[in-house]
Amino acid sequence: MNDAQRIQLNVRVTKETSDKLEEIVEYYQENTKIGRIYKGDVLTDIIEKSYEIMQKQKNLRR
Repeated sequence: MNDAQRIQLNVRVTKETSDKLEEIVEYYQENTKIGRIYKGDVLTDIIEKSYEIMQKQKNLRR
C-alpha cells in the first residue's frame, strides 16, 4: 500500500497495551521473513484478521 492510501490514526492506549503491542511486533519480527515489521503493519494484520472472523460470524447468523 502506498502512502497516498494511508491515513494516520492517533490513539491513546494504556502502557500495558502498548507493551503488549511491542511484544507482538517483536514476535512478528522474529517469526516472519518479510523484513522489518512496524506497529502499523501488526495492527493492520490484527484488524484484517479480526474483520474476517467478524464477517464469518455474521454470515453464520444469517
